[in-house]
Amino acid sequence: MTVFGAYSRYYNLFYRDKDYAGEAEHVRTLIARYFPAARSVLDLGCGTGCHALLLAEGGMAVEGVDLSPEMLAVARSHPSAVAFHQGDIRTIRLGRTFDAVVSLFHVISYQTGNEDLRAAFATAREHLDPGGVFIFDCWYGPAVLTDRPVVRVRRLEDDASAVTRIVEPVMQANGNLVDLHYEVQVRDKASGEIESFRETHRMRYLFRPEIELFLEEAGMVLVEAAEWMTGRTPGYDTWGVSFVATVAGES
Repeated sequence: MTVFGAYSRYYNLFYRDKDYAGEAEHVRTLIARYFPAARSVLDLGCGTGCHALLLAEGGMAVEGVDLSPEMLAVARSHPSAVAFHQGDIRTIRLGRTFDAVVSLFHVISYQTGNEDLRAAFATAREHLDPGGVFIFDCWYGPAVLTDRPVVRVRRLEDDASAVTRIVEPVMQANGNLVDLHYEVQVRDKASGEIESFRETHRMRYLFRPEIELFLEEAGMVLVEAAEWMTGRTPGYDTWGVSFVATVAGES
């Protein structure tokens, strides 16, 4: 079972209130700001495909990549022109380039080692057209260390299931990591049967200087860093920050 294995069945339920439409529009705005003629997008770590599908509905030619077959099964269940590929964003090579590469909802924070980050950024660069733009977001280190993660409990339900999710974070100070221990209990409303499962998601929080260094190593340059969706200057209260990079020498 991969990360986002059993969890993938309830992923869209947990994030049903997430403003995917607003986020897709925000991404379109960022792409247009730095590459107005952009028409194609590669979504690295596309998950269940919500962002990719909305970008495609907005007129972009979109392809998505995700490691989890369970998440991709959900993505592919929606009729669309989006091509979804199973693969590791550190190693996949599609043999073609795109005007924009995006990696959203903290996918980059799932790249927990230095070599993982180097490889993911190299994949982004390898798939960028001349003048292309790379957009991603991550957990922002200054905010994570100031407003540390705490245990959270969430209860949700739909017509079929009632779900309780407990998230217990454990910080790994010397690796800039947080281990998120998920415990999920699902009650089937029809049968009354209860299913429980556990998954651990390891996340890395990042700082602007190291991001600039990894981008430089990959042949890209940072052109914008701002709080996700608001555009505010990142600070100690900014957990989610988006970064925009272009190919070095073409910004």
